[in-house]
Amino acid sequence: MILLSNSRLTQRALATSLKKLMNELPLNKITVKHIVTDCQLNRKTFYYHFQDIYDLLGWIYQTEAVDAIAGDHSYYTWTNGFLKIFEYIQENRAFCLNTLHSLGRSHLDSYLYAVANPLIMGVVQELSCGMQVAEEDKRFLANFYTLAFTGLVIQWLLEGMKEPPDSIVRKLSKLLEGHFERALLRYEHSPNTKLLP
Repeated sequence: MILLSNSRLTQRALATSLKKLMNELPLNKITVKHIVTDCQLNRKTFYYHFQDIYDLLGWIYQTEAVDAIAGDHSYYTWTNGFLKIFEYIQENRAFCLNTLHSLGRSHLDSYLYAVANPLIMGVVQELSCGMQVAEEDKRFLANFYTLAFTGLVIQWLLEGMKEPPDSIVRKLSKLLEGHFERALLRYEHSPNTKLLP
């Protein structure tokens, strides 16, 4: 059994309270006082752990979601990682929608980028093994697909999350099958490619 430190337990209590409050109130209406009252802590304790509510919001996305897909960065597991992203959003629907429609939107954008980019970059690195493709080109390719994915997720949220995640991931898998390899081959044969030493 893994025992959490008091600090980690306190952070989780604050996070649970914020998520609970975001089921009832817009994020911009929630104060530190609301959060600490809900979890029976004091303001000093809140500010010991977080600079402000947006810092807590970022911590929630990082610990609950980003860390959860750490092992899905390969060509054979990236679809599992994407499915986990969609499932996290579904399970935390009110929290994510509230974030999307608030000043905290940048945290949702950052979360999506932070989880999708390593997944895609892992696939790009794996498929480019043995190819002579510049790191800059690999990053460009991963960035392009990451931004496409984050846009897809935001649109899915805005449209009410009607399509089942497994259906979206199947479509993505079919769409991207072979695309990474073809793009990498183009970069490998590009005369302008500068290889790192």
